[in-house]
Amino acid sequence: MSNESEPKEDQPFILFAQHGWADTAKGIGYLARSLAKSNTIIYVPDLGWINTWLEIAPLIAKVEKIAADAIAKYPQLPLRIVAHSMGGLIWLEVLNRHPEWLPKVHSLALAASPVGGSDLGRLFDPFGRFSLMARDLGTNRRAIAEAIASKIPTISIFSDIGNNTDGTVPVGCSQFAYANFVRLDGLYHDTLKNHPQVAAAVKQFWESPAIAPIQTDTASQLISKLRSLDLTEISNQNFDKAKIFQTYPDDLKLWTWTNSLQITHVFVSICDRCIYSAYAGWQNKNKLAALKSINLS
Repeated sequence: MSNESEPKEDQPFILFAQHGWADTAKGIGYLARSLAKSNTIIYVPDLGWINTWLEIAPLIAKVEKIAADAIAKYPQLPLRIVAHSMGGLIWLEVLNRHPEWLPKVHSLALAASPVGGSDLGRLFDPFGRFSLMARDLGTNRRAIAEAIASKIPTISIFSDIGNNTDGTVPVGCSQFAYANFVRLDGLYHDTLKNHPQVAAAVKQFWESPAIAPIQTDTASQLISKLRSLDLTEISNQNFDKAKIFQTYPDDLKLWTWTNSLQITHVFVSICDRCIYSAYAGWQNKNKLAALKSINLS
């Protein structure tokens, strides 16, 4: 299903490109220019390197204001949004605040965005008590992302350098319903902000933007149920230490492993290949009781 606001190839559009945490606009600016045409209106807000270490709320407000001004100035132009890492989280929040903008959005492209909540953010602030970026990056925005992606064509681009992570964001953390996924192997997190393979993936998606259907296979059902528990998704580097907890049809298995700190890790495999990894921190141990009652239709 394509968005009704899909522009023709020769039609001008507004391109918003947003950088992420501990970064400036320079890198993603290269990506924006490689994607733009001569008649493209480009906005690449620079939020300030230091500001990205503080709180996300002022950054959301700044991007929101820039977008509102641009839409007011060019009310007839469709919008294309490309964002890296935290920049994707900012745009999810902006679009969540402005559902009236969604009919204008041709597509949303996220690269290495920790939509499900950054494990590093949760590690530094496990209880979410400090008004700093770790708390904000650790917030699970999957429900917001799915609501948006169910209405506008969305692509989530991520990389695996090994163990289902790009070195900063686990693969699973970038996955959510209704989004189209593009997996690029061997690229580190920071390079995804302007790598030619990312540009190629975005251009290809722009040719035929669509809302992805919900996956109903048994593995997707199990992972969806686990994600509803809001566990912290991580890499799969400890999968070989886990023991089978439950088995399902289609050679699908649920595994668990408890480390020396008594933190329980949960894994899902299909044909013994790990496709989901997460843990429940001390404050979330009660969530694991639900594992015993997970049934698949």
